[in-house]
Amino acid sequence: MRLFMITNSPSIAKFAVQNGVERIFIDLEVNGKLDRQGHLDTLMSNHDISDIGSIRNVIGNAELLVRINPMHEGSALEIDEVVAANADIIMLPMFRSVEEVVHLCKLVNARARICLLAETKEALDLLPSCIQVPGVNEVHIGLNDLSIDLKLPFMFEPFVNGTVERAAEILKKAGVPFGIGGIARCGEGLLLAEMILLEHFRMGSSAAILSRTFHRQATSVEQINNNMDFAEEVRKIQAAYAAGYKLEDHILEENRLAVMAKVHQISGRLENKQKS
Repeated sequence: MRLFMITNSPSIAKFAVQNGVERIFIDLEVNGKLDRQGHLDTLMSNHDISDIGSIRNVIGNAELLVRINPMHEGSALEIDEVVAANADIIMLPMFRSVEEVVHLCKLVNARARICLLAETKEALDLLPSCIQVPGVNEVHIGLNDLSIDLKLPFMFEPFVNGTVERAAEILKKAGVPFGIGGIARCGEGLLLAEMILLEHFRMGSSAAILSRTFHRQATSVEQINNNMDFAEEVRKIQAAYAAGYKLEDHILEENRLAVMAKVHQISGRLENKQKS
């Protein structure tokens, strides 16, 4: 399981890589994000192009992924700047057409790897064509914006209603590496990370983003060390995912049904809260 961590702090990035994180995630996406998520308790990053070089200098051989803005008039310049700063992977969010993916790949021109962030209904519908575009290397399925796009009350609804499963089957059949959403600490929350990770394993996902609840939105290494054993929590995630290799199919199916029941229970509570 490849774990991504979103940060523009060089000290936190270096610490995370030293303690089991394989990929640091710089988030430049701002266009349209406030309109989509402004009513939700979601993280709005304040990352900048200049952060890329600062992170690149401290993470050694770890991978550096940069999420750019959705395709727009300034995409060519933005991509050139990201490439010049030595990003390993460029992530495209909120795409809704094959033409956008083709344009992205032409602009990148094999100077970096490309990860498509599939987080709209159109993106998932067009996934079979998009992953055939030369230059596309991997896909990440974003649950937050996808649930908003599908007008679902809980971000994990697409995870259990067949939407993500269908995309996973397409990606597995094509041999395209992919990840799904984010993950919190093991043993916490109504929907346990251990249960989610077994679904990652069952569907063939090999990556997840460490959610902001994982490190409690810490802004320094000191804060992280004060509230957790970071390396141990990363180890627990890896162990929970690897447990899937030892489980028989019927156990994985039981976990799938348990995740579905728990998600529907949480969704029901959220719907009732919205109505009241």
